[in-house]
Amino acid sequence: MAFAGTRNKIQLIGHLGKDVEFKTLKSGIAIAKFSVATTDYYRNSKGEKISNTQWHSIVAFGKLAELVDRLLKKGTKVLIQGKLVYNRYEDKNGISRNVASIILSEFELLSPKK
Repeated sequence: MAFAGTRNKIQLIGHLGKDVEFKTLKSGIAIAKFSVATTDYYRNSKGEKISNTQWHSIVAFGKLAELVDRLLKKGTKVLIQGKLVYNRYEDKNGISRNVASIILSEFELLSPKK
């Protein structure tokens, strides 16, 4: 079953690894960057509980960036929705690299407000 407008949509629930990095670009556009950790658990063949943590880079722009900066802090549990994008760059050794990040479209606080 296909849903209109959902070709590139990602949803994650996790915790912020550090405080939001916020700045305003020369163009006047606000940008906020932060990382979210998600952890999955499973049992191995010996029955031991194993955790697998993945880190995700999140980027927000404009009014959403300002809201993220105001509300999200290290340790906050959050649900995020956005679009997965890949950016290519050349590292200091001249090797071409791809970096995945999520462009935030909406979020919901899951931690109680302090």
